[in-house]
Amino acid sequence: MTRPITSIEDLRLLAKRRVPRMFYDYADSGSWTESTYRANEADFGKIRFRQRVAVDMRDRSLATTLLGQPVAMPLALAPTGLTGMQHADGEILAARAAAAAGVPFTLSTMSICSIEDVAENTDKPFWFQLYVMRDRDFVGNLIDRAKAAGCSALMLTLDLQILGQRHKDIRNGLSAPPRLTIPNLINLATKPRWCLGMLGTQRRTFRNIAGHAKGVTNLSSLSSWTAEQFDPALSWDDVKWIRDRWGGKLILKGILDPEDAELAARSGADALVVSNHGGRQLDGALSSIEALAPIVAAVGDRIEVMMDGGVRSGQDVLKAIAMGARGVLIGRAFLYGLGAMGEAGVKLSLDIIRKELDVSMALCGLRDIRQVTDAILASRGGM
Repeated sequence: MTRPITSIEDLRLLAKRRVPRMFYDYADSGSWTESTYRANEADFGKIRFRQRVAVDMRDRSLATTLLGQPVAMPLALAPTGLTGMQHADGEILAARAAAAAGVPFTLSTMSICSIEDVAENTDKPFWFQLYVMRDRDFVGNLIDRAKAAGCSALMLTLDLQILGQRHKDIRNGLSAPPRLTIPNLINLATKPRWCLGMLGTQRRTFRNIAGHAKGVTNLSSLSSWTAEQFDPALSWDDVKWIRDRWGGKLILKGILDPEDAELAARSGADALVVSNHGGRQLDGALSSIEALAPIVAAVGDRIEVMMDGGVRSGQDVLKAIAMGARGVLIGRAFLYGLGAMGEAGVKLSLDIIRKELDVSMALCGLRDIRQVTDAILASRGGM
């Protein structure tokens, strides 16, 4: 008898069995000692709710807005690199699942499916996440392509000017597509479902870059170009240039300090994301949920504040909203679903979170997500 899937953890365990080791490890890892990666999740567990009883729990609503856009719940799918290596055509499948659930999907610059691939195979606008490369012509072209595809917001990631070291990626020899080494071939032989899916698609490399960047003609040149292109000189002047070039809704991702949040609020951006890149950059930094409240206190009345990092349940979403977030982004939570079951798995991950969020909100005595404040929290566990 098949065990029922009732949590994001169930999806994680299934994805671990079905996704090749290098790509599962890419999603499920952090930098250096992974202390911040672990803290992102653990610090949610320190927060306690106030349970309320004998209140009317009928006619509940999770509907709200993000960037003025109606959403079915205060959640979006975060940009994640190599999503199409968790499952064939992964970005397209995740975008479809997000649209069906009534929440935004964000496509990463480092995606396997291109901006055009997702736009051609979905019928709802999506957000596009931008990395700033040394090649500013390429960056400008990416922005123009996102405009042409009808993307409804641009998410600029600020915390990847240089790469934090992730030991598992080095040990696994991470590449897209995977290099055919003996260890990789042995591992791939145990993942027939994944292999069959990849045989049925042509989308197996970074299609936002291949064919668009100068001098990138094969996997070798793509790898070297990518490694050299993240720009350590990124500054707030670049943020202004990107804002002016884009001309639409702008989200700044990677804010973890109130001083940077202040600069983000002054930049003219519409929203910021409190984020430590899922614990994949500065190991030893604050968890996202620990950093959230001071940033909301500093700028929350002037710019929409979202957060990501460590969200594995609807209860985590509710805690973040109670601490002042306008919305929450999930990355690994939907990747586990994608790796486990494709589009159906992403839908299931969103349904699990939605149900947990709805029931937890009701048991805290509220019927509308827009009424949630820190009054529903009993304690923050010394955070």
